[in-house]
Amino acid sequence: MKHETRETLIRLYHTAGKHGQYQILSPMIQEILGLAFQPSKPRFEKERFRFIVEHCQIKNKKVLDIGGNAGFFTFEMVNHGAGQVVYYEGDETYATLVEILAKVLHVEEKIVIHKTYFPFDTPPKESYDLILLLNVMHHIGDDFGNKFLNRDRAKAKILEYLNVLSAHTDYLVFQMGFCWKGNRNLPLFPHGTKEEMIQYIVRGTERFWRIVAIGIPEKHGERIVYCPLSEKNIKRDDSLGEFLNRPLFVLEVKR
Repeated sequence: MKHETRETLIRLYHTAGKHGQYQILSPMIQEILGLAFQPSKPRFEKERFRFIVEHCQIKNKKVLDIGGNAGFFTFEMVNHGAGQVVYYEGDETYATLVEILAKVLHVEEKIVIHKTYFPFDTPPKESYDLILLLNVMHHIGDDFGNKFLNRDRAKAKILEYLNVLSAHTDYLVFQMGFCWKGNRNLPLFPHGTKEEMIQYIVRGTERFWRIVAIGIPEKHGERIVYCPLSEKNIKRDDSLGEFLNRPLFVLEVKR
């Protein structure tokens, strides 16, 4: 890789906007760059990806990555045999980063890049085998969508958008935060519990989606492991922090 290309990638990673330095980079990219970029705080991409591949078929599949950020999940999908990944990212800096990385890795023919927010209200008439929607929807009314939504309307809109996606895929991997717009003073659920979020998703999507699996982070020694939902791990564990209390849903369309 040319020195100037490497320097450009480093600059893009460190100068992105509000959600900059959010993800680690795919291991295949870190190896090429010769360094491991560290995000502002850990978000356990490898651990989440491990749970996804345990429950989803990836090889030769067409994947949509909504809010793909620095491309960790996009590139790991390609690395695990996905036929094509369609990537949407509203931060043009990170979309450009992914565009350059795809060329450096010689996988640009497998990644379709859209430098824009995904149009949930008028989604393209395109079908996918799998959609990734990870930690995007709690930013509705802030980063994207109607800026005049109140909290109840935002929660209703999230469910509406999830159900709209059922017409475009077989499987959906979904995760979101407890704080609307990322603001701790705007909790989406009164008590901020996993049980509240799970009930909200299950009840609000039951006409369209079947729950395949729900991954709950657990601390195993020094490691974090996403484990199947149980009576024990459904309880909120404040010692893990907010991110590791977010359930990871794998949903299958009801036909």
